[in-house]
Amino acid sequence: QVQLAESGGGLVQAGGSRRLSCAASGRTFSSYAMGWFRQAPGKEREFVAAIDWSGSSTYYADSVKGRFTISRDYPKNMYLQMNSLKPEDTAVYYCAAATRSRRTVVVGREYDYWGQGTQVTVSA
Repeated sequence: QVQLAESGGGLVQAGGSRRLSCAASGRTFSSYAMGWFRQAPGKEREFVAAIDWSGSSTYYADSVKGRFTISRDYPKNMYLQMNSLKPEDTAVYYCAAATRSRRTVVVGREYDYWGQGTQVTVSA
């Protein structure tokens, strides 16, 4: 079992920055891949970024590449540093764990644990 809790959401102006955190508990943190997803109102959930079990391999959606950075530190935290934010980045952001994989995972259905989400609102 893995429990995930996001924090760091809020209101930010376009062009600003925000860092999201995800605290994990339960199963050994270093044994699985993790990722960030987001869901905007009226839209489907979409992949944002993924990181492997060691933190050495990452993967980003094209829409955030060069602006967002995913990282993880031990014993239990993952982060999403978001820079140059745009109004279209407004969404509920979810962290997720893919406990059956050690490599980066980009497909949502391969993640088996999810946090409750944290709202990020970017004003124009």
